[in-house]
Amino acid sequence: MKIHIVNTGNFKLDGGAMFGVVPKTIWQKLVPADENNMCNWAMRCLLVEVGERLILIDTGIGNKQSDKFFGHYDLNGSDTLLGSMASLGFELGDITDVLLTHLHFDHCGGAVSRNAEGQLFPTFPNAMYHLTQEHWEHANNPNPREKPSFLPENFLPLMECNQINFVKDGDYIADKIEIKVFNGHTLGMIAPIIHHEDFKVMYMADLIPASAHVPVNYVIGYDVQPLITMQEKAGILPWLEENGVWLFYEHDAQFTRSQVQKNEKGQYKPVNLTNAGFD
Repeated sequence: MKIHIVNTGNFKLDGGAMFGVVPKTIWQKLVPADENNMCNWAMRCLLVEVGERLILIDTGIGNKQSDKFFGHYDLNGSDTLLGSMASLGFELGDITDVLLTHLHFDHCGGAVSRNAEGQLFPTFPNAMYHLTQEHWEHANNPNPREKPSFLPENFLPLMECNQINFVKDGDYIADKIEIKVFNGHTLGMIAPIIHHEDFKVMYMADLIPASAHVPVNYVIGYDVQPLITMQEKAGILPWLEENGVWLFYEHDAQFTRSQVQKNEKGQYKPVNLTNAGFD
């Protein structure tokens, strides 16, 4: 097994929205904000080689939305999904599986592309796209709060091309990527566990989007059920510590991963922070 980091660029979100009820006087020491209170965040994916399978986890924001749409998020950095894949020596047709943690636009925008004629098509023609059926139904019938985050052009073409496979908690992809489902951020979100021969990696998605969000009460304002998120974090953090699992951060602009440890006050904190890959 090989695990590759795929950087797809950065975007900016309001710092208060990303830390919920945590005061700015506290969170700005962890993630600095600009003059408009915006913080820079990564959109970082993983590519996992397992035998003949090449499995991409999430796809970033993509490039098919309007300049007006992207202008709200101040996209920055030179990395792109396709450019990062090419630098690793892979082409679109090489991908056999795409695991979509959930269908918010910054996680699945690259799953579908648009050609010069305006036609939409799956970016990875030979891939099966995996997600939970509960989340699929939720994204297609969203609540008013989440509706702006679900853009049908990012996922409906996948169903039209019969490239969607529904998975559930406890399933495995290629016998190595375990499906774990969480419902605090959005219903039916996946935070998969990668069982490498020498270590475990949990792709945290938006359960713990950055190392600054490890403490249980550091919950982002976008969560639809923040108290459930806190319960889910409190439930998984002891297991992550006991097993020395690497937490992979999709949105942390500074660190790619860390492990966690409970301090003398009984609070979980990130330890062994690094921006290194897995090679």
